Amino acid sequence: MCGVKHVIGFIKQSIEELKKIQFPSRRETLRLTAYVVGISITAGLLITLFDYVFKELLTLILTK
Repeated sequence: MCGVKHVIGFIKQSIEELKKIQFPSRRETLRLTAYVVGISITAGLLITLFDYVFKELLTLILTK
């Protein structure tokens, strides 16, 4: 029976902790999502640019 009391206590404590959660507002969620998308696009463009530059450099070096 002692195990059941521990489980019930754990569930009660978990519910109390879940009540303390503060979710971001819709505006903040959209703002942070825009940051992530912007940084992802920027990183992708930079990687593409570096890839192109290194490919051209390697082609120049290897064809001489």
